Amino acid sequence: MEKISQGTLVSTRIRLARNILGMPFPGHLNEKQAKEIIRLVSSGMNSLADFKLYYMDSITDWDANSLMGNHLISPNLLSRKKMSAALISEDSSISVMINEEDHLREQCIVKGLQLKRAYDKLSSIDSKIGKKIQFAYDEQLGYLTACPTNLGTGLRASVMLFLPALTINGLMREVIRLLSKQGLTVRGVYGEGSEAEGYMYQVSNEVTLGVSEEEIIAQVDETARKLTELECTERRNLINGVNSLAVKDKCMRAYGVATNCAQLSSGELVTLSADIKLGACLGYVNISDVSALDDIAAKMQPYNINRAAGRSLSAAERDTYRAEYACSHIKKLVQ
Repeated sequence: MEKISQGTLVSTRIRLARNILGMPFPGHLNEKQAKEIIRLVSSGMNSLADFKLYYMDSITDWDANSLMGNHLISPNLLSRKKMSAALISEDSSISVMINEEDHLREQCIVKGLQLKRAYDKLSSIDSKIGKKIQFAYDEQLGYLTACPTNLGTGLRASVMLFLPALTINGLMREVIRLLSKQGLTVRGVYGEGSEAEGYMYQVSNEVTLGVSEEEIIAQVDETARKLTELECTERRNLINGVNSLAVKDKCMRAYGVATNCAQLSSGELVTLSADIKLGACLGYVNISDVSALDDIAAKMQPYNINRAAGRSLSAAERDTYRAEYACSHIKKLVQ
């Protein structure tokens, strides 16, 4: 891969919405029915190794914040603690939320652009669950879901992209408008309504009814590749443009601050690591594995930092620990 394009295709997420035939949707469940669904789903996955069951009404704050921050469970799942649970694979690539908006929200997250691989992996899990549980399905409407926008395949295919040049050059608004016309949506890191922190954007399909899984995956894959091409063009424009020196200065200052500070907030680290990553892609900072910067920023978020430190930290202690960790680990990435 050409260096200037590295780090653009951050991760892939495949999500499937499913409901159990004969059961009310989660919004209309009583507690007894909800517990029965948790039992049915978890027993249906007994044959699948390496999954851990988390009951939301007994989960620790550390686990809850970590799972939510790492996109393995949703705030909506936590809002109905007595009614919900989640099954998480040992490697955290697959999660099955039980009694969220639908009885099952199955998802697979992998690094890079791997839509087909992620879909095949999750589809295998979905098929095994479907052998134990009868899903609500209609010949014309497809899989029946609590929200009509998920009818049909119940599939959401998403790609997380790092698009700093398109953002800096003021082109993202037009990109979002054009993608919307094609039945695609663009959101921030944490989904609908969230900001595009660190130049990160999530592109996914909106249409699930009247199209096949293969068509959805092909469309999102093609769009992600086209956006990568556009981003590379704009990165070259940053190098050769009238503001090239200012861009270089911003990237190198970010590296200087991140590796020479005593305190660092989580928001500052996201911003700095994004600018360092851009600098690496433009050849200003000599880092070959730019995805490692994403890992550092994620590990130092409030929902993960206590685990990294092995104890509960105060806000001031978190900022100090984060600065020390970032300084040490970012320096190691430079060749």
